[in-house]
Amino acid sequence: MRRGCIAVVKVECDNCHRTIEYGKRYLVTDEEKESEKQRLCVECCMSLGYTSYKTEKGGQELISFLSGE
Repeated sequence: MRRGCIAVVKVECDNCHRTIEYGKRYLVTDEEKESEKQRLCVECCMSLGYTSYKTEKGGQELISFLSGE
């Protein structure tokens, strides 16, 4: 299962180990194969194909983390 979250405390990305600051978006994955939750920053989600940016009305918007499901 994938859940899009907003950090309310400092969270560490499990992939790149960068700190996800307060108010920033991140993804929590809880796959059936893995018994452990994985927290991923937006940059890691983009590199793994969970999300991407698209241009709309002259600006950049983040596509939902759930768009790949």
